[in-house]
Amino acid sequence: MTEIRSLHGTTAAEIFSAGLDNLEQIESIAVSVLWKDGTVTAGCSNTSPANLALLVLAMDEHQRRSFSGAD
Repeated sequence: MTEIRSLHGTTAAEIFSAGLDNLEQIESIAVSVLWKDGTVTAGCSNTSPANLALLVLAMDEHQRRSFSGAD
């Protein structure tokens, strides 16, 4: 049975770093989004390591811009 663990307070970079450290154990990627109106959407998808790396880079760039005030 699948176990869901809360990662509240964990940054996206930390989550994906842990994933990249354990890449051989990943079966698929699950993502949830909390929208400003309070709704949550979620889903999962199989992905290649290359696409996972691109996702990590995009999220890292977004966080860097958000924290620097460039967005």
